[in-house]
Amino acid sequence: MNTAAVNIKPLNSPMIKSSLSENYTIIWIKDSIDILEIKGVSYENVSNSLFFIDPINKWQINKNNNDQVAGYIMYLTPEILNHPLLSKLHINQVRLFHSGEIPMINLSPGIETRIQSILEMLDELIGSNLHHKDDAILSLLNTFFVYCDGKCNIKSSIDSKNTKANIVYSFKKLVDKRLSEHHQVNDYANLLNISPKYLNECVKEVLGVSAKSIITEQLLMRSRHALKFSNKTIKEISYYLGFSSPDYFNYFIKNQTGNSPTFIKNG
Repeated sequence: MNTAAVNIKPLNSPMIKSSLSENYTIIWIKDSIDILEIKGVSYENVSNSLFFIDPINKWQINKNNNDQVAGYIMYLTPEILNHPLLSKLHINQVRLFHSGEIPMINLSPGIETRIQSILEMLDELIGSNLHHKDDAILSLLNTFFVYCDGKCNIKSSIDSKNTKANIVYSFKKLVDKRLSEHHQVNDYANLLNISPKYLNECVKEVLGVSAKSIITEQLLMRSRHALKFSNKTIKEISYYLGFSSPDYFNYFIKNQTGNSPTFIKNG
């Protein structure tokens, strides 16, 4: 693999601009950004988002005046995206790198920490002389794109004024914030002042899955994390996550994973 096929830079300068090259750009913004400008249009409030930019589109980032790393910028050559390990991924099938629009992904809670870890490991690997470095880089890129395609993320175009995308974004934020209180689609539809049918329609159109599957996936992700990494008992976890009883929590976990909460906790 060409040493210039993948390049990563931390987002730590007051201003960063696109360069004249044929490389594709992925920008992960964690926070501390004043403005992201793409094709002459400025965007604010873009924390915890990924942007996929075609070489034809010019961009600029203005960062807050602090010393924190606000994210990462990754440059990829066309050759690396056409590598057999990456070329069959959904990310290419939907043409995330496209000159006609700027795809953006709002990462779900928990996924942003994984994305950050992957980018940090890539940055470390690229500057190393380790054996089998190329294989490790390709494996991490594959994992990165798989996480980008996760159901809990919201994919949209930043050029879009799509009302349905805005509803789904608000729904996801509510799920992130109120999951321990509400497990039903009807609850979130009421909070959004829309019908459950219309909420499902919006989620299906934007994400390709049902609204209930988003709630279920978030519940499962938080349940597994609590079982593996907290000191709470299974009973405490069940009530903490808003289940009506430990028995129903046990049923939910077994139905979703095939294993009991005790098996996951002790595994």
